[in-house]
Amino acid sequence: MLLMLVSLFCCVPASQACLQCDRSIRLLHEDFILSAPTVDKQIERKKICDHAYVTYRDTSRERKGVIDPTTLYRAKTEYQSEFDHFLKTQHSGSGTFEAIQIMEKGRKILEKHLDAFIRDELCPNKCGLLNRRVMDCFSCRYKIYICPSPTGQQDCGEHPLQAEEGGQVVLNCFLPWQRLLLGTPEYHYSWAPGTPGTEKLDESDFKALVVTGDSSVVLNQLRVSEQGTYRCSLQDQNGTVFYRVAFLLTVAPLPLQTHRSFVTLPPPPGGDNYSPFQPSEDLLVPVIAVVTALSLTAGVGLTVVLGMMMNQRRAAKELRMREEEIVSENIV
Repeated sequence: MLLMLVSLFCCVPASQACLQCDRSIRLLHEDFILSAPTVDKQIERKKICDHAYVTYRDTSRERKGVIDPTTLYRAKTEYQSEFDHFLKTQHSGSGTFEAIQIMEKGRKILEKHLDAFIRDELCPNKCGLLNRRVMDCFSCRYKIYICPSPTGQQDCGEHPLQAEEGGQVVLNCFLPWQRLLLGTPEYHYSWAPGTPGTEKLDESDFKALVVTGDSSVVLNQLRVSEQGTYRCSLQDQNGTVFYRVAFLLTVAPLPLQTHRSFVTLPPPPGGDNYSPFQPSEDLLVPVIAVVTALSLTAGVGLTVVLGMMMNQRRAAKELRMREEEIVSENIV
């Protein structure tokens, strides 16, 4: 009996599928088997686990047989929570029916998450080619899963863009599913000049512009001659095209500016003294004479005043000196 138990626990089941690819789930089941009170109960639980693995395998096969790490984490976390609750509410000698129930609940949890993954997340590309990394539910190893374009082509349509001369425009080539692509693909931008949409273009009509890891580029200071068909192509280093989109750019010229000529007013007629702000030559001569006379008069008056002030200061100084001499004689 001891040899039988060792062989049971040392052999990895051949039908591992998705949930059993996670080591924590395998250890959870092994602990559950070993917690049985008798050897017969342990063998019985081992058979139940093996059968559950078969049902998990069939459930996976019906749903592409692959899973991504995020979906596996969601499924195993929910299953662990249910299993922990089961262990808390059941005693160590729980019967066969309860064990079958918790294993079947694990299958339903796996089925629910796989359905959502296959429907919404496995191949989210509505156009273009997607190759992504997923886990094989039978070998528990990662592999490349290819999601072909639903349309059979890598072209993902055309987007009309309009801008004014001297303005700018953004060419955005990003789609959310591009994050799932393996490797480090690059964006190849090219341009075919001319009025967009007027003629059919082939590969030789396009001129290479830039190869970059950025999913968008900005065109600044646009000119009318720069309008045309811009194309963005997402490629890997081997030249495999995953995605291609065209931007039909039309650049509208700025409206012509009309230059107005300046109007020169004619000079006022001679002798026109109607306006006080436009005096004639006859009035300028007496005005200049009066201003000159007033300036001279003011200069003479200022000179006389300064002379009188200097004479008064000199007389006062002589008076003080005479008084000082008188005082000195009296003292002597």
